[in-house]
Amino acid sequence: MSDAAPPPTRGAVVAAALDLFATQGFEATSVEQIAQAAGVSRSTFFRQFGGKDDVVFTDHDELLAQLRTQLAGPHDNPWAAVCAASVDVFRHFAADPEMARRRYRVVRQVPALREREIVTVFQYERLFDEYLRGALPGLDPVDAVAFAAAVTAVHNHVLRRLLRGTTDVPASVLSEAYDGLMHRFGVHPDGETPATDDLIIAAFPRRMPAAEIARRLRADLT
Repeated sequence: MSDAAPPPTRGAVVAAALDLFATQGFEATSVEQIAQAAGVSRSTFFRQFGGKDDVVFTDHDELLAQLRTQLAGPHDNPWAAVCAASVDVFRHFAADPEMARRRYRVVRQVPALREREIVTVFQYERLFDEYLRGALPGLDPVDAVAFAAAVTAVHNHVLRRLLRGTTDVPASVLSEAYDGLMHRFGVHPDGETPATDDLIIAAFPRRMPAAEIARRLRADLT
């Protein structure tokens, strides 16, 4: 039986890299230093990551791949499926908030990483947009873009509360925000209560008495 220690996980390599970035700066840190600090060879590092910036964004790359698979399955309500996928992303980072905060601080200090972060956010938005268009044939592209952008913006707002603060933010905060968002778009799975200024079109048999039509409309609107 071998007593050799198991090889460091990807998470351990990320943690070592973030430590170095925080203490000596992103630009001043070499791949060799990261590999040495993590206890892996340079070739192993490059097999796991393409470069220093990939260490910072590796979670996002994996999450985007997971979401594509998740959204490819059947869903009763595509709008709710997008919101649920976004909540899953939040839960991932909320599971280790200190690691997420360390990554956030590094990104804020490096312009090139901030630019890549913008691109990464757009990748989530585009994924949601493309999914909605495919799941809802005939959907106005403006509605798909608007909802995808709103979901992404709400997610980033709540996530920043977690990253910039010192206390945990439960995923329920994001879920509740998405409940409100789906109601505003009129796509909530639970349906919508008609507003006083909503236009409602109903069809009834010609033979139905007017009083019964009025009764049914009144019951539905109250």
